[in-house]
Amino acid sequence: MLQSLEQEMINDKSLPLKTNLIFGEGNIDTPILFIGEAPGATEDQLKRPFVGRGGQLLNNLIASSGWKREDFYITNIVKRRPPDNRDPLPEEIESYKPYLSKQIKIINPKIIVTLGRFAMNYFLPLAKITRDQGKIFKVGDKLVVPMLHPAAALRSTDMKKQLEKSFKKLPLLLAKADELLKKPKNADEKGVNPPDLSSQKKLF
Repeated sequence: MLQSLEQEMINDKSLPLKTNLIFGEGNIDTPILFIGEAPGATEDQLKRPFVGRGGQLLNNLIASSGWKREDFYITNIVKRRPPDNRDPLPEEIESYKPYLSKQIKIINPKIIVTLGRFAMNYFLPLAKITRDQGKIFKVGDKLVVPMLHPAAALRSTDMKKQLEKSFKKLPLLLAKADELLKKPKNADEKGVNPPDLSSQKKLF
């Protein structure tokens, strides 16, 4: 099904940006889906997501948890590189959103880790990365964990430490995912869910 979706994107001439399509890669039975914002220059060249310096940091974080990159699936919202590695534009994100939605439905992970504010705002429109990174939200039938983008973490020692701290939650979160997903969701009127685990200090 993912191959069919990728071909559908290739055939969709209405999508903005004309660089290489970087659809995503990894384990389609993944319990955790990592979603970034858009490919960079190295990703465009190698036609793979998260293979530049930020991707190397992501690989190291995954390995520090006793896992392998191949255990998970990695993709971006916008699946082509914007010019000069600029931030994706709102209209570009909107154009690619339906395909990400289909991709998530096919993969059906328990946990979605968003890397950077653009991926975070796909699920949590009112969230702020500096305030909400590392928290756990229940969105529909998924647990969503916003995290700093690895490329941003490479530019700041403090941000790197925050990202490392957030990443350390993932093994225990994965072990508790089924239990947490059974809990009722208490969304506010604006549609942003408070962290399910914020009061459970014994877990984190």
